[in-house]
Amino acid sequence: MSRSTPISDLTSHVGFWLRYVSNHVSLAFARKVEAHGVTVAEWVFMRHLLEVEALAPSRLAERMGMTRGAISKLSERLLAKALVKRTDDRSDGRAHTLSLTPAGRTLVPKLAALADANDAEFFDHLTPKERAGLLRVLKDVVEKRGLTRVPVD
Repeated sequence: MSRSTPISDLTSHVGFWLRYVSNHVSLAFARKVEAHGVTVAEWVFMRHLLEVEALAPSRLAERMGMTRGAISKLSERLLAKALVKRTDDRSDGRAHTLSLTPAGRTLVPKLAALADANDAEFFDHLTPKERAGLLRVLKDVVEKRGLTRVPVD
């Protein structure tokens, strides 16, 4: 079977380069946070809780673009690590909220500094104008494609 249309080179695709860079950035960050005993998904979970006193798991799932089941698994892991606490709702015995423990509140700024350092490691060679342009293009793709879920492991 012969092809009349040539097959494009793999490296001619923007998606190839996005994934290539993303994989390297993500792996480097994962290694950094794992040295502090958490995963990237757990870091994102805790980062969301930092800005609120307490949050229902369903609201956290909405904010993170994850299922309630995934939030439940993450919260169980963070409860076991004593980085998150669960508080039962006195008016509704089935409901509860999640919040950071003092240890979690102490850890989040350290992990945020690692996120900043990881970004710098990969993108500091860009001028501020190039960096702003890259962010603008990526955010435009998110908006135009209606992407609503933030990917986390």
